[in-house]
Amino acid sequence: MPTAIAVTSADLVLPPTDQQTPTAAVLPAPGTQPLASAVADLQLLLDRYGHVVVVCPSSLPTATEQRLHAVRALLESDRIALVKTDLPPLGTAVLARQLRQLSVCDFSPGVVASAARLLAHYIYAGAVLGSVAKLDRVPVSLKSHLKGWMPGAQFAVLAGPVPQLVRIAPGAEPPAGPEFATQLLLARGQLQTDWPTGTLAPRWQVQGVQEAPLPAESPRWWGTGRLVEFAAHLPDIAVLHHLVSSVRRETCHWCRMELIGDRCGFCSAPLPAPVPPTTAPPTASAEPRALTSPVR
Repeated sequence: MPTAIAVTSADLVLPPTDQQTPTAAVLPAPGTQPLASAVADLQLLLDRYGHVVVVCPSSLPTATEQRLHAVRALLESDRIALVKTDLPPLGTAVLARQLRQLSVCDFSPGVVASAARLLAHYIYAGAVLGSVAKLDRVPVSLKSHLKGWMPGAQFAVLAGPVPQLVRIAPGAEPPAGPEFATQLLLARGQLQTDWPTGTLAPRWQVQGVQEAPLPAESPRWWGTGRLVEFAAHLPDIAVLHHLVSSVRRETCHWCRMELIGDRCGFCSAPLPAPVPPTTAPPTASAEPRALTSPVR
């Protein structure tokens, strides 16, 4: 039985990569669904799939995050994982799709949930912005802030795995990209530019470019609607499977779920630090040591 993957908005559900990739359940916002209905819907997911992994952007409104915790508490279930991610909206959608791909593989729910932190390191998520004046998710220097007010200025910003910001200009190097084969996903806002396909894609040597609608949260996340969001990612399920399979599996000391990495995806308990081996004190020899070398 596959593990159910859930997201907090419909625009985080990307088209499946193949016929085997299941869709994601969408959990409505508190203002659009009564609490009793939210509890009933999540109970149905548990009854059908056994375990549910909810991908939660760190930029979630407080009310939405509180609703998720309230529903889990009312169900008194340890089979619901609330997996947080700092990725921007399009990168979050990519991560949710990768977890959907893994959910039908031979991985336990605990491994699927804890794999989110691993996979996020292989998603190069960023955007081309027409202004960085209101960008607070990535460090911006005062010089870049001032240049952001210049007419026509554009910036290439990488939010993860390592934050980077460069001003787009003739001869300027794009942010450092992945050293492995990826596909590039684009979501266009109000900015008119072909820099992602004309410059970034060839420099990063991506194997294909696809487009998706811009998530509703993207303008708020990036501080402007004048943007083109992008995410370079691993699309092949075989590569994802090998990546997750290569990591040592542990058992959570708290909830007993299987995990990879250093933290449980279900209860968030950290993996205990290894106990250093104790050194036994030297034992005295049964015979006294000779003080002089033997006579030859």
